[in-house]
Amino acid sequence: MQPLSETVHGLSDPFAPTHWSVIIAAGESQAAPEIARAALAQLCETYWPPLYTFVRSSGHSRHDAQDLTQGFFAYLIEHKIYARADRGKGKFRSFLLASLKNFLRDSRDRDQALKRGGGYDFLSLNEDQIEDAEALLQTHFASGESNGEDRLFERSWAEALVAAGLEHLAAAYRADGKEKLFQELKIFLTGSAEPLPSYADLAARLGTVASTLRSHVTRLRMQYRDALRAEVRRTVETDAEVEGELRELLRVLTTS
Repeated sequence: MQPLSETVHGLSDPFAPTHWSVIIAAGESQAAPEIARAALAQLCETYWPPLYTFVRSSGHSRHDAQDLTQGFFAYLIEHKIYARADRGKGKFRSFLLASLKNFLRDSRDRDQALKRGGGYDFLSLNEDQIEDAEALLQTHFASGESNGEDRLFERSWAEALVAAGLEHLAAAYRADGKEKLFQELKIFLTGSAEPLPSYADLAARLGTVASTLRSHVTRLRMQYRDALRAEVRRTVETDAEVEGELRELLRVLTTS
């Protein structure tokens, strides 16, 4: 994923393409399929975890779910499903989920994906993400949730947005030579089972003063909000939808 362009007060990039615009552009392109494949690869990298989780919760084995998720993205490209996308008919995640459901219902496409296995080199499965998805799956079933696979998909989708926002922010700090600072302070963004460190203790460890550290944390939280808002903006059609989608994301993360 490309890092967000830094601005004076945050990390938002007003010129970043929306996922819809990438999908529509790929669908309208008359160029070779490889161009559509490259255009969609970034979306696959970010959003395969919620789709993988949905496939797993539909009853497929871990190995088959990996092959089917990879196969779905190949199906999206090879059958030019993206060309049918209509931004006026729903959210980006709804388009992907509906396409996945159609794919899983089509036994021919599904069986072809399983037969071909994970031979789609445009998508790299991240083992850490697989383990996170598996942990979410187990937590969901252990909690006795009865709202089905769609609710689990929403939760995993929200977590994917948060992870993408954090990765953009981490990349910006790395580019600025402040990776260590980010790693020390990101606990103030993501929370932890452990108590947050005191500003005094952390400042001493970083060789600074508490007031300066507090300023760093305040700025980091502002940048995180900007990064998350920018990521959400790429999944909706208008600026007016961003706040509503952020509220939905928070609702899903706090109630699932």
